[in-house]
Amino acid sequence: MAEKKNNTKNILSWVLIIILAILVITPTTRVAIQRGLMKIGLFKPDVPAQTTNSQPSATPMVMTESAKLSDEAGKIVSTHDLQGKVVFINFWATWCGPCRAEMPSIQKLYNKYKDNENVVFMLVEIEHNLDGAKEFLAKEKLDMPIYFPESDIPSTWLGNSIPSTIVLNKQGMLVFDHAGMADYSTKEFEDFLISQINQ
Repeated sequence: MAEKKNNTKNILSWVLIIILAILVITPTTRVAIQRGLMKIGLFKPDVPAQTTNSQPSATPMVMTESAKLSDEAGKIVSTHDLQGKVVFINFWATWCGPCRAEMPSIQKLYNKYKDNENVVFMLVEIEHNLDGAKEFLAKEKLDMPIYFPESDIPSTWLGNSIPSTIVLNKQGMLVFDHAGMADYSTKEFEDFLISQINQ
């Protein structure tokens, strides 16, 4: 009788382990778990320390890196032409779970600043998957502008991992970069973005 009880316990244990494994492996569940972890304060982007010196430097910085990106309609935009604006660029792919997990936080930030003419948001789907990107945005009820690379992306902007996010200041210089998933709806990141917009 005791052996039969142990067998039943073992079977139940294995069933439970299999169910948990399926939940963790399933992309939708994994994304939900990642979003939950972001909500409790994990995965904050490393925001650079703010300087109190608001005076421009005597020697103007010269932008040395740029990329050409196309929007959903195929219009080519060079990041070089966006000088005078703060540029938030997120590199992602439709198959990337962490990319999908962080999108709602970017949407919150975008909603606050989309009408500010001093900032531009560019979500760059690195694999030119227009249909997949549109399908994902529609499913998640997101309305951010999607772009696709039309030139090489500087290696200082995009290394070997996605998601990756950068911010270019009004002179086109890289002032923020973060590889991996992050919550961009935090007050710290918003304060950083505002500081760049106000320069």
